[in-house]
Amino acid sequence: MTTVEETPVTAAVTTPALDALDALESEAIHVFREVAGEFDRPVILFSGGKDSTLLVHLAIKAFAPATVPFGLLHVDTGHNYPEVIEFRDRTAAQYGLRLEVARVEDYLADGRLVERADGTRNPLQTQPLLDAIAEHRFDAVFGGGRRDEERARAKERIMSLRDAFGRWDPRKQRPELWNLYNGRHAAGEHVRVFPISNWTELDVWRYIRREGIELPSIYYAHEREVFQRDGMWLAEGPWGGARDGEQLQRRSIRYRTVGDGSCTGAVESTATTLDEVIAEVTASRLTERGATRADDRLSEAAMEDRKKEGYF
Repeated sequence: MTTVEETPVTAAVTTPALDALDALESEAIHVFREVAGEFDRPVILFSGGKDSTLLVHLAIKAFAPATVPFGLLHVDTGHNYPEVIEFRDRTAAQYGLRLEVARVEDYLADGRLVERADGTRNPLQTQPLLDAIAEHRFDAVFGGGRRDEERARAKERIMSLRDAFGRWDPRKQRPELWNLYNGRHAAGEHVRVFPISNWTELDVWRYIRREGIELPSIYYAHEREVFQRDGMWLAEGPWGGARDGEQLQRRSIRYRTVGDGSCTGAVESTATTLDEVIAEVTASRLTERGATRADDRLSEAAMEDRKKEGYF
């Protein structure tokens, strides 16, 4: 009787599909490495906020175990929350990253800029930013802008060319097909780079939870003296305080985004943990800038106008 040997069945090897956060992380790391290979003097805009902290985390991952091959730049309005500035300095020191700070206060002191009547200094950041880029000859500037934040940012490419005057022309956006990024630029021009452009606020918070990323304490619920203006809770500080008819109240609040204290509002919240913050963000129907940034409410094209002038 002839026996037939059984051929062993080899199990098919399958590659597990990337989940959404893995795919976003992979894209961002690819962008960091592309820029490092294509440009001479990149820099990361770092304010100590959640999005720029995420950029630093991704950059560290992109080049580990080597150190990040470029430094940090912050345009400080002088009206930032102390918790955020302390976190900014501590983070730069912790990872051994060079931190350049361009101060709006210096421009006000010597007359290059004049304080605005409304007290906000966010629009005043443009000139110090452009001067710092020119002084240090930065040719690629990483920012934490995301398309879900605001209409003008939704128009941005991941690599966005700025002319010799730092201006952005939305009509001259370059195509980006199949993750092919065009970083060509002439002398004096530079490129703004947005590695987390395709992330949402919820993606950011889910990734922060997954990676255990530390953030400034004001992103979580805490009690603070605030007053209500234009539907936002604002805090008192060197930028000013409550006006006639506005009453200080002690509330449990947190910040969804951080920036100049004169125009950055808080939201009422009891979320003290990442899970609770994620639950709040999931239920929200307003973007963080739409809900808490007064400077974006000046007009429907407020952000786009500032970006054309060289803003972030």
